[in-house]
Amino acid sequence: MPSASRAGAILLLTLGLLAGCTPPDGGAPAADPSPSATASDTTPATATPTPAAPAVPAAPEAVPLPLAGLVIVVDPGHQLGNRNFPREINALVDAGNGGTKACNTTGTATDDGVPEATVTWDVSALVVADLRARGAEVVLTRETNSDDDWGPCIDVRGSTGNDRADLLLSIHADGGPATAHGFHVLLPAVDSPVHDDSLRLGEAVRVGLETAGIDPATYVEGAMRASDDYATLNLSAKPAVIVELGNMRHDGDAAALTDPAGQAVLALALVDAVEAYVVATPTGAP
Repeated sequence: MPSASRAGAILLLTLGLLAGCTPPDGGAPAADPSPSATASDTTPATATPTPAAPAVPAAPEAVPLPLAGLVIVVDPGHQLGNRNFPREINALVDAGNGGTKACNTTGTATDDGVPEATVTWDVSALVVADLRARGAEVVLTRETNSDDDWGPCIDVRGSTGNDRADLLLSIHADGGPATAHGFHVLLPAVDSPVHDDSLRLGEAVRVGLETAGIDPATYVEGAMRASDDYATLNLSAKPAVIVELGNMRHDGDAAALTDPAGQAVLALALVDAVEAYVVATPTGAP
C-alpha cells in the first residue's frame, strides 16, 4: 500500500495531465459566452420625433350684430278688443298738437272681416323677432291681440320709450277707397324737432318696401306725408313713422296683408329699412 505522500503526488500528477488534455473531438476549447452585448445591441437607437400637435385655429372675432345696443319701439296699430270697449277708447286724450283726440279706434278691416289690429299684430310679431335677431332691444306698445283688451291710448303709444328708445315704428294698414292701393308713410309735422330724422327713417322705409316689390300708394303723392294730426307721432321725442302697409279695402292689398307669405315680405322689408337707417345715421345721432 503506497504511503500518503506518494498517493498525494500521484493525484497532483493526474490533475496536471487532465488540465492539458484537448477535447475528444480535437477542436479548440469552447469560448466562454461573453456577457457583453453584440455590436447590433450596442448601436444607439435613432429617436423617433414626436409629431407636433396640430395648430388650433384662432377663434374668429365675433361680428357685432347690426342693431346691437338699439332700443326700438314697435307699435302694432289698434287692439282687437277696442271694439268691445267704446267708452274707454272714445275718452279724449292729449293729441300733442294743442288739441285732443279719442284714445284709440277700432281700426279698419278687409271686406271679409279681417281686422286691422290682427294684421298689424301678425306683421309686428315677425318684425320684432327679426329686430331681436339682429341685436335690438324691442319694446312693444301692446303685448296681446285679444278681444278682452283695449288700448293703449295714442298718447301712451307715442310716448312709450321716450326715456330710452332710439326710434318708434308704428305699423298700420289703411282703409281707403277700394280702387286705391299701395303703402304710404306718415311723418311728424315739418316743424317737429324730430322731423328730419323721422324723414330719413321714412325714406328708408319707403325704399325698403319698394325694393321688396310693394307698390307705393296711388292716392298719396310720393307715398309719404307729414302731418301734425297723428298723436302717436306728435308725442314721440324720438324719430318716428307710421307706415300704412296697404289698403285693406283693395282686393290685392288685402290678400297680401292677410297672407303669411305676404306678411313675411312686409316684415323683412321693414327690418331691412330700420337697419339701413341705422347704418346711414351719423355717429351720435338718434
